[in-house]
Amino acid sequence: MTRKERWQSLLDLLVEHGELEVEPTAETLGVSAATIRRDLDQLAEQQLLVRTRGGAVLHGVSYELPLRYRTSRRAAEKHRISEAVAALITPGEVIGLTGGTTTTEVARTLAGRPDLATGSPALTVVTNALNIAGELVIRPQFKIVLTGGVARPQSYELTGPLAQQVLGQLTVDTAVVGVDAFDPADGAATRHEDEAAMNRLLCERARRVVIAADSSKLGVRAFARICPTRSVHTLVTDTGLPDAVASSFEAAGVEVVRV
Repeated sequence: MTRKERWQSLLDLLVEHGELEVEPTAETLGVSAATIRRDLDQLAEQQLLVRTRGGAVLHGVSYELPLRYRTSRRAAEKHRISEAVAALITPGEVIGLTGGTTTTEVARTLAGRPDLATGSPALTVVTNALNIAGELVIRPQFKIVLTGGVARPQSYELTGPLAQQVLGQLTVDTAVVGVDAFDPADGAATRHEDEAAMNRLLCERARRVVIAADSSKLGVRAFARICPTRSVHTLVTDTGLPDAVASSFEAAGVEVVRV
């Protein structure tokens, strides 16, 4: 197990249990207690957790992993989803991308498509995600429109009145939206109201709304609503989505693509 994988496992365990003790954690991960102590010290230096005498606890009551530590979760599923979402986009479109690990993978897949290697522009990408804009801006065939706003360190997203003011003046062909939850009855949602407001506005400004989400986020609810299910045209997810949940989405008018 590499250090990156070990850190990811530690953070996942911490989110699940709320606290960690060195000795049991070392046994769970199959490494020495000294290695776990060193890992916890280094994660504490990055303010991702708080060290205690015998282990670690969550950093504050609103703990959320920064984006860079969530990219390895369900990586295979996210890769397949990104390929399927990218295939829905045609050259010359204006697309909107919210922040998140899955939408970041969509951006990378689009950047690698041979048929989007040239054009003026090959795509116009509207995003409030600093990391997505940073990855795509080096490709001259893409026109990148970045909203203003206040940056959230956890997700690299720009939110707030400035971001909404810019986005409210634009129209996009396809909005690709990342979510924390999507339920047939309750619609799409996220944990944070500021992100939900931006994502909601992007959906309103789009002719087509595509939700890209792995199956762990489906059939569940989250705090802040983005949009009702009827506003979503296509859901792209993995084959872990149960047939019954897929049928509920389809009954609500959503095209379900499982990859």
